[in-house]
Amino acid sequence: MEKWFSLNWFGYEVFRSYEWVYPYFLYLLPFIPILFWLRNALHRKHKQRLVITYNPVRGARDWQTLLRFVQPVCVGIGIALILIALARPQVISERTDQYSEGIDIMLLLDISDSMMEKDLSPNRLEAAKLVARQFIRGRLQDRIGLIVFAGEAVSLCPLTTDYELLYGFLDEISPAMVPTAGTAIGSALAVAVNRMRETPGESKVAILISDGDNTSGNLGPATSAQLANAFGVKVYTISVGKQKKSMRTDSAAVSNALVDETELKNIAGLGNGKYFRASDNSALEGVFKQIDQLEKVKSRDVVSRDVTDFYRIYLYWAVLFLLIAIGTKSTFMANILED
Repeated sequence: MEKWFSLNWFGYEVFRSYEWVYPYFLYLLPFIPILFWLRNALHRKHKQRLVITYNPVRGARDWQTLLRFVQPVCVGIGIALILIALARPQVISERTDQYSEGIDIMLLLDISDSMMEKDLSPNRLEAAKLVARQFIRGRLQDRIGLIVFAGEAVSLCPLTTDYELLYGFLDEISPAMVPTAGTAIGSALAVAVNRMRETPGESKVAILISDGDNTSGNLGPATSAQLANAFGVKVYTISVGKQKKSMRTDSAAVSNALVDETELKNIAGLGNGKYFRASDNSALEGVFKQIDQLEKVKSRDVVSRDVTDFYRIYLYWAVLFLLIAIGTKSTFMANILED
């Protein structure tokens, strides 16, 4: 910040930047020269009477004439600066801080053998991993966890805001993580509910990505969905893959990769969520965008105002000019002006 004695405080742009707390004091500024004009007019009238009576010697030097204006000018400027200080100039800067309550989101990803089908590029599992990564990147302050399942469910990553950790787990996902064959949708959803049932967040969401019906596990999907609803966990289900029977030949066997929507629709209905269909990469990406819009983070903007007062600057200047005016009246300068 400039020193108080800097002339920059009197710049046009500086005055334009001010907010005035008591602007009506500024309306008095035009009256200052009017008052001094009236004073000088009365002084001249009185002086003319003295000239007629005493006929004093004329011809005072010009510089003495100019010096006689120092005192009234300094007084006038001092009063003007006092009025400016009383108007209380301020600079107000506003800052908006956004506070948000994150959502607890658990991603449930099917990694059974059928997820290696190539009707999505490069395959269903890799396409789901890629879009899940994009979804995580678009979230703000949400706690996100990761569960993978095939014939059984494994909690791969607890709820966390460390998204880099999540990316690392996503990159490592492969069908080899769960060697047990099958699709345990009910078990995976039960694990997700168990992870989120005691979390403090108001919004809890489970996003289940699979391409088939429940073929294994000790708990049925319908029961798990009802359990999720009871604990306030909203369930979104996404079926990935084309809705037709495709055959894939492994070295060991032929796998039936029929996408079954009935089970996933039922889970979404019981879980107070929504079912989505993704038959290709772009559709899968669109599904996650829809979920992103549906599960918006509740945020509030807090506006804070920083107020800086500058009236002291003009008060200091006013004192300076008034001291000059007093000095011209009570020192040797007064003797010069009276000669």
